[in-house]
Amino acid sequence: MNILVVTGSPRKGGNTEILADAFAQAAKESGHEVTVRKLSQLKVGPCLACEYCFTHDGVCVQNDDMNEILLDVHKADMLVLASPIYWFDISAQIKCFIDRMYACAKTGFHITSAAMLLDSGSPGVYNAAQAQLKDICDYLKWENKGAFTAPGMVEKGSIYQSAALAQVRTFAENL
Repeated sequence: MNILVVTGSPRKGGNTEILADAFAQAAKESGHEVTVRKLSQLKVGPCLACEYCFTHDGVCVQNDDMNEILLDVHKADMLVLASPIYWFDISAQIKCFIDRMYACAKTGFHITSAAMLLDSGSPGVYNAAQAQLKDICDYLKWENKGAFTAPGMVEKGSIYQSAALAQVRTFAENL
């Protein structure tokens, strides 16, 4: 399976990226092809709602890094969105990525399943993100592989003192 992992934390090398990298490594070891795109290293602007993509075979009018990521989206069988929880939901960066996938709305997706990797400082703050994953999967008829959650990530590197890295590897191995 070809898996695209998109990380949406603005913090380079933070808990979200560490979690996503552990997931990606375990998925690769299980025989999957994995591409990781870290939005902290890329420029992806918000959707302009111009619908240029609808008249240009899914090509976005904006000339930013999203056009390159869309090439990965078109090849992916599975999409994994990795995000910290900010104020009870996914980060603005990952939401921006989701909105920009609108460019594929007319041409369609090769993707057949999706999952989320979520980390937060507090437990019990995942409902909005999980609902969004459910709605995306329901609407696009993708299999919902679920959301992996890692609470207690209060500081950069907190993930190293938790069981989350071993658990996310198991999550990846059981795709």
